[in-house]
Amino acid sequence: MDLSGKVAVVTGGGRGLGLAYATALADAGASVVVNDADEQAAKAAVEDIAAAGGTAVAEAGAVGPSEVADRLVGRAVEEFGRVDLLVTNAGVLRDRVLWKMTDDDFDTVVGVHLRGTFTCVRAAVRQMREQGDGGSVVVVGSPAGQRGNFGQTNYSAAKAGIVGMVRTWAMECAKAGIAVNAVIPVAATAMTKTIPAFAPFVEAAELRGEPFPAWLRKGEGFGTPEDAAGLLVFLASDAARGITGQAIGIGGDKLSLWSHPEEVGTAYSDGGWDADAIAAAWATSVGRRPETYGIPAPQAPTA
Repeated sequence: MDLSGKVAVVTGGGRGLGLAYATALADAGASVVVNDADEQAAKAAVEDIAAAGGTAVAEAGAVGPSEVADRLVGRAVEEFGRVDLLVTNAGVLRDRVLWKMTDDDFDTVVGVHLRGTFTCVRAAVRQMREQGDGGSVVVVGSPAGQRGNFGQTNYSAAKAGIVGMVRTWAMECAKAGIAVNAVIPVAATAMTKTIPAFAPFVEAAELRGEPFPAWLRKGEGFGTPEDAAGLLVFLASDAARGITGQAIGIGGDKLSLWSHPEEVGTAYSDGGWDADAIAAAWATSVGRRPETYGIPAPQAPTA
């Protein structure tokens, strides 16, 4: 994929998945604005990209406020003249079970993930509409937002909301030729390292350089941040023109397309439904196969 002449903004690009995204986009020829709340991490990412022959500038700031979003887009225009791609990757965790989660735990995560995505996408889309020749927005979701996850009320809610916004924005931005998609990555990062089921494999890779086992890469779709970066390059390219409103999974050896919520069972009653009628019909109609929920723990194959 050749992204020469394209300009990308990547939030949370100083480490982990964001760094992999920014690096891959630059390797493909895009000019990149690397954002991170940690100024030194953003600058280090830019230095690494430049050392590999790429073009990038750092713009630090914690996403959420409109001022930060406007500054990121403004920096791209100032340095490179335009914005073709926005990747909203920045995120934080404040994991606690519901009854122990504080208002600040909830507000911090929702502010960075949900509000930060909204303000950055709004700023980028305004610029793309002004340019008049389309563009691409890629927001970063999570399996937690698709299925829920224990201890992640705030994170699951924010990530579910992000994908909900994608479906709305894909409609609103279609006339301007702006594609809006979500990626649902699963990769070894500082965030996934906190998940007990993945922690041993992440630590083994970090400390001893052990590759992830094939069953984890294929069955669970769990790999390195670099495994997820190719999808961003594809979605930024002309080859992805016309793909919009989708939630696309990536990780390890696995590429997937997530379904949108839809009715999976229906029943009808003349005159409507009272509680007794629902109780009588539930088990043999709409409630015959209840939907599953939660992220299943990784299971190694048995001999």
